[in-house]
Amino acid sequence: MFPALPLRARWTAMVIALVAGGSVLVMFFYNLATDRYGDEVTTAWAMARFFTILTNIAVAWTFLNAALRRDGVRPAWTAALTLAMVLVGAVYHTLLSGITTYVGWGAWANHGLHTFVPTACLLWWIAFAPKNRLQFRDLPMFIVWPCVYVAYALARGAQDGVYPYPFMDLAEKPPLVVATNLAALLTVLLIGGVIFVMAARFADR
Repeated sequence: MFPALPLRARWTAMVIALVAGGSVLVMFFYNLATDRYGDEVTTAWAMARFFTILTNIAVAWTFLNAALRRDGVRPAWTAALTLAMVLVGAVYHTLLSGITTYVGWGAWANHGLHTFVPTACLLWWIAFAPKNRLQFRDLPMFIVWPCVYVAYALARGAQDGVYPYPFMDLAEKPPLVVATNLAALLTVLLIGGVIFVMAARFADR
């Protein structure tokens, strides 16, 4: 049993879940309409290559559960997922925003995935997330999902030669450069995890 959430927290969690899931769906249909990847199966498989898409799906599921269940949410997982979404927004807006151009409803979905959901998750965590059980021993949780994703993305890339992001593209960059880039991102996540734990302990005073 975890700390129960107030009604306002559950309603806002529902909004975040709907925007995250809706943005993924709109982007799927936008990619179909623009024939970016091909048919439905090919499009779904191509989109499943991206950390942004998979993490937004995780947000949709997690926040939907937070909205519907009365027994609260897991503090460590919620904090780790929030930090992952903050990373999604930060990396996109600093490194990736100029790579692909979206128009119309694709642009709205893109902003949902990379701007609204990361910002909303962070604000929700600050305002509503239970923090009293978040401890320094939870730090590994902040890199579990990113590490699983990196292994998955590199395995897919090794099979078909397609890598989702330039900083992990082994077809274009030496392995040492890719390893350095990924190590830097994981270090940022661990530092971010420390900040989250310290913020949680401060908020619990």
